[in-house]
Amino acid sequence: MKSLAELEAIRNKTLGSINLRKDREDGVRIVVGMATCGIAAGARTVLNALVEEISKRNIQNVVVSQTGCIGMCRLEPIIEVFVPGQEKTTYVKVDEEKAVRIISEHVINNRPISQFTIGATER
Repeated sequence: MKSLAELEAIRNKTLGSINLRKDREDGVRIVVGMATCGIAAGARTVLNALVEEISKRNIQNVVVSQTGCIGMCRLEPIIEVFVPGQEKTTYVKVDEEKAVRIISEHVINNRPISQFTIGATER
């Protein structure tokens, strides 16, 4: 059994990671498709990479959440980035490396990466 202090530390750490996923209206929202097809394609590692990168950079205005099927199974893992005042950007065939770049370039520097988007893969 853990001591009360150890349990409190675990609780605080867990609450900190949960706060990354809470809905906030004033910031960026990233949604990861986590249906069976997405998980099979690697969405869980993408979700973890996004959360870790946001935590590592101590970004406060970004929420990462998950959803079910986005409807394009052949393009999984799919993430959607919602920036207030802009149109949604849908990234497809995302891996851990792309996820980190999306945080760096799109979320932090407000420069969507068009070659990772659905429009670029459909040409």
